[in-house]
Amino acid sequence: MNMKTKVPGPKSTELLELRKEHVPKGISYATSIFVDEARGAEIIDVDGNKFIDLAGGIGVVNVGHRHEQVVKAAKEQIDKYIHTSFNVAMYEPYVRLAEKLNTITPGSFRKKTMLANSGAEAVENAVKIARKYTKRPGVIALECAFHGRTLLAMSLTSKVRPYKYGFGPLAQEVYKIPSAYCYRCYYGLCYPACEMQCAKQLERFFITESPADNIAALIVEVVQGEGGFIVPPPEFLPGLQEICNKYGILFIADEIQTGFGRTGKMFACEHFGLEPDIITTAKSLAAGFVLSAVTGRTEIMDSPDPGEIGGTYGGNPVSCAAALQVIEIMREEGLPDRANRVGALMKDKLEELQEKYPVIGDVRGLGAMVAIELVKDPKTKEPARELTSQVAGECYKRGLLFLTAGIYSNVIRFLAPLVINEEQINDAMLILEEAFKEACGE
Repeated sequence: MNMKTKVPGPKSTELLELRKEHVPKGISYATSIFVDEARGAEIIDVDGNKFIDLAGGIGVVNVGHRHEQVVKAAKEQIDKYIHTSFNVAMYEPYVRLAEKLNTITPGSFRKKTMLANSGAEAVENAVKIARKYTKRPGVIALECAFHGRTLLAMSLTSKVRPYKYGFGPLAQEVYKIPSAYCYRCYYGLCYPACEMQCAKQLERFFITESPADNIAALIVEVVQGEGGFIVPPPEFLPGLQEICNKYGILFIADEIQTGFGRTGKMFACEHFGLEPDIITTAKSLAAGFVLSAVTGRTEIMDSPDPGEIGGTYGGNPVSCAAALQVIEIMREEGLPDRANRVGALMKDKLEELQEKYPVIGDVRGLGAMVAIELVKDPKTKEPARELTSQVAGECYKRGLLFLTAGIYSNVIRFLAPLVINEEQINDAMLILEEAFKEACGE
């Protein structure tokens, strides 16, 4: 039995009370456990309870918790130096990682890379650079998008609660167009008969909302993450990029959650034949060490003058050492291919579960980026937010961790470390089925 106490156990409960006293309530928590140890796809809490981790630190530990090569590289770097600030005294790991990212990211052109700390910081810098290069202020994002919680990133994000409500005024010159959310089509149409009305909306936008010569960039998550793991039809994103190219608008791909093997390729752009002008990465880039990157065409990345981009901690040497190992591990262990096997196994199990429980309205995903959307009725598709919360709670009690998502908070999303084994996946799906039985009153 993996569960030694109820959840949360006594030690987690004690720490939770301490947290309530000293940590702002605005920092959310999906579970009430406190971690003692983690390895691979498993987490052990301070009460000795073992959990199968299908949250992966919000998609951060694609190579697994505490991969030996990452730990070794970080320790070796710590023994040399921890911080000098690349702006003051430069160091090799930064340059080597920039070289590697310029090589492996999509795009058959010369690139340069700047390193930062968080996904939101990468997004802010990508837009900042795009505005500098194009000398245009406007930025377009997609509905259902999530790009972060800082001012500009929050403005680009497309979910009012909890991300934007009460935090205005938001950044100016930020616009939205519909995303390709086929399960809930904005136009009430069905793919492929819809003829990609959502993509065609971009040119209509230039007539109704803002002229094309005012728009610096369009930023898109290749697969929308917080929005509910929305996988677009194959022609949607290439269609948007084609329109962007027509009007001199930069195409920014946000691969913060989809990058580094998650979707079955090193980058999700590769599924769609995209070559973004700028690409943002973070999360699994450094396996849990704080790091993000902005990689783009050389002429774009060189448009800011010295001092106009960068920061004190950007590209920390320990994080860079970890990231260089992550990239090697991806290649050596074939983790992008492994993501396809993990995702296929999970989707097979979830589709079987869908036959038993029609409240699972949709099973979707790309590679090991898999989700189910819960509804009260499969015909009306009314979101089942309460049921989603119930199922999640029942799973946590039984030793399974995952996250919810979606603009209606009715999506269960799985971001398993790509090193997860088949036995762990099977056990996770059994726990999920037990949770549905309980939540559905069987």
